[in-house]
Amino acid sequence: MKLKWYGHAAFRIQSSDGLTIITDPYTPEGVGYPPITDAADVVIVSSDNDTAHCRYDLIPGDPFAVNALQVAREGGSRTVKGLTIQAIEAMEFIDHPEHEPDQNGMYRFEVDGIRIAHMGDVGNPLTEAQTSFFNDVDILLALTGGELTIELDDLKKVIDATQPKLIVPMHFRTLTYKPRNTHWIASFLAYFDDRDVDFACTHETVLTRNDIPERTRVLVMDYAR
Repeated sequence: MKLKWYGHAAFRIQSSDGLTIITDPYTPEGVGYPPITDAADVVIVSSDNDTAHCRYDLIPGDPFAVNALQVAREGGSRTVKGLTIQAIEAMEFIDHPEHEPDQNGMYRFEVDGIRIAHMGDVGNPLTEAQTSFFNDVDILLALTGGELTIELDDLKKVIDATQPKLIVPMHFRTLTYKPRNTHWIASFLAYFDDRDVDFACTHETVLTRNDIPERTRVLVMDYAR
């Protein structure tokens, strides 16, 4: 599979047979990252009202849009175009300074035998059920910016409890990212031994089952220009 990070919480995952999934597309002028110009077969959004996470309408082509929050509220699983998406409900940062915290969905799916999970926009410590949702995950697309999302101490508790094999950070501060209320990636990496951190030095990488490590490692990607 191919994994590409656009910035913020938006990724493209492409399977070996060509199925293309885009997660949590953003409004470019709001977050500061470039428009997403890649087409997709499936677009998964963690909510329907957060313009930094829900802009499936900006994705080219005619993708099938899936709202993870709706999936979580309607049984927790949905299959589209052969892809089974599981979701669990979560809430934004409880003391959100701009509005009352909204609900959103964390979600997971499998591509090329690799189990991938996306943390949506959760802003609080995870419950036991929410933590268990990430059991047996190979790749965790993790919220690592701290402010207005899950605090880093609470995120580390989830990582220690579920032991994902590969953590790919997202939603952290960069030179391009317009909001200045998130941490730089160094704050998250301080929780790990340097020997367990890899830098892709690019916005796209190819991963197979054989590339998944036996124990937790971090892969820091660049964002797409």
